[in-house]
Amino acid sequence: METIFASIIERKFINRGFLIGPFCPIYGFGAVMIILGSKWASGIFEHGLTFYVIGILFSVILTTILEYVTGAVLEKFFNCKWWDYSDNILNLHGYICLKYSLLWGLLAFLMLQVIHPEVLKIYIPIPILVKICLNIVLIIYFLADTIKSVMDIVDLRKVILNYYDFSVNKYYDKIIEYKRIFLAFPRLLILNADIVNHDVRSVLNGRINKIKDEIKSRFK
Repeated sequence: METIFASIIERKFINRGFLIGPFCPIYGFGAVMIILGSKWASGIFEHGLTFYVIGILFSVILTTILEYVTGAVLEKFFNCKWWDYSDNILNLHGYICLKYSLLWGLLAFLMLQVIHPEVLKIYIPIPILVKICLNIVLIIYFLADTIKSVMDIVDLRKVILNYYDFSVNKYYDKIIEYKRIFLAFPRLLILNADIVNHDVRSVLNGRINKIKDEIKSRFK
């Protein structure tokens, strides 16, 4: 859904996921947590206004915690914020804010009341053997995609932080190779304060001459 939204805004396909494939695991984990939480709540509260209010609040809390933890872990590992809500009111360290927490809660409620019941109608009749085989295939796929995606990010980080070790053409090729990541997460255009003046955007836009001039000036 986020990929579709971003693609419409940018008027071109934008893969908003961390993975190479068009999937956002953070939403999948969030959905599973909310579904399990809903089952817990249904065993305590009767269906009615209280149940729905508790369900929405529970969804808001779960998704907010998940988003905060994910943002903090990614910044700790990659030394860069992958998203930043610092310009939004009532934000915490830029990882979460009231606006998006409420939005996640609303989406979670719609997921529980509309989407998940329809998905179950399709999923439940599937034979157990088919489910097992499908799970194995998906696990293998996501493991391979995650490993490759992490390797790409780590390699990209090394390239940008050590750009002076690369020729202009090599650096250009590397940036173009990982253009997907820059488009998905514009915050990654600057991975470290030491390279804040190194204009990666100019590479992505094909204005390589500017970088050539910067490099030449270093040797004058």
